[in-house]
Amino acid sequence: MLAPVAQWLEHRPYKAGVDGSNPSRRTMTKPKKIIVQPESANSRLDVFLSTELKISRSQVQKMIAHDQILVNGKLPKKTGGQIKTGNVITCHPEQSEGSLATTTDRDSSPPWADQNDNLKIVAETKDYIVVDKPTGLLSHPTEADEPNAVSKILLKKYPGLKKIGDDPKRPGIVHRLDKDASGLMVVARTQKMFEHLKEQFKNRTVEKEYTILVHYPVARDWEEINFPLARSKTTDRMAAIPQTKKGLAQEEGKQAKTEFWVEKRFVNFTLLKVKIHTGRMHQIRAHFLAYNHPVVGDPLYFQKKNKSKWDARLGRLFLHCTKLGFMDLDGTKQTFESPLPKELADFLKLLK
Repeated sequence: MLAPVAQWLEHRPYKAGVDGSNPSRRTMTKPKKIIVQPESANSRLDVFLSTELKISRSQVQKMIAHDQILVNGKLPKKTGGQIKTGNVITCHPEQSEGSLATTTDRDSSPPWADQNDNLKIVAETKDYIVVDKPTGLLSHPTEADEPNAVSKILLKKYPGLKKIGDDPKRPGIVHRLDKDASGLMVVARTQKMFEHLKEQFKNRTVEKEYTILVHYPVARDWEEINFPLARSKTTDRMAAIPQTKKGLAQEEGKQAKTEFWVEKRFVNFTLLKVKIHTGRMHQIRAHFLAYNHPVVGDPLYFQKKNKSKWDARLGRLFLHCTKLGFMDLDGTKQTFESPLPKELADFLKLLK
């Protein structure tokens, strides 16, 4: 694709802060202006910007959610809207006090800056690799072919992965973690192990346990959330579908089941242990938003009327896969655990 016309402009505040803050208190960086060329006409806005800014679609969607993208001077109605030749797209990599933007006062780099690829190898066998993925790292590249992804990092260390799996763009990848989440993942090193793991995920026998922090006190010590999930018709997010008066789920959407236990209660937050019995996209995040307890630090699934300065203070999604269990090719159960990352453990110390 031909390089678009782009230039850096002097930044001027264009609206009040999305959290009601004074725009003059923003940490400003220069916006980027992109003029859409004929070669890119009719592309999706998020896919186009993902390529131009060299970031993931989810990162673009965060920017759109936080009013950091303008198309012809207006906020886009949805992340997947079609762009036209001559459209002027302005990207504002700005940080407002109390917002859920991806930068902090101490790190004012724009959100398309290079992501950390600090990937920890937890276990390595001839059949599989278990890794501890940091937040900000994709499980595998999107259409934008980002360089920083678990699959690409592992491929450099284990070239044999190239022939493993169903998709050459996702070598060895059987399951994924959201870019904003962190924690344990297993990657197959042989096709036999790939098929073995794939079958376990299909039969829902893989044990996955997460630790999350949600807003507000959760009343029950244990609960199951069973809202079906479907892709929203107005955004590219997942939406939970309410149940009918008869207790039967609406026809639209896929079955999703999330189980949780309360680990600790704070004044305005609750720490939970979570198990998912289905593997839907953004399941935990969408379910807890629908449950009226959004995950702390979530840049996509949050309550617009109740944004919290604590989200910005944390600076990441409080969702970590702490436990992963599966059967190896010998029929032996393999279980791995990961402690909370330091930034999450330190954040809990700030709460009362």
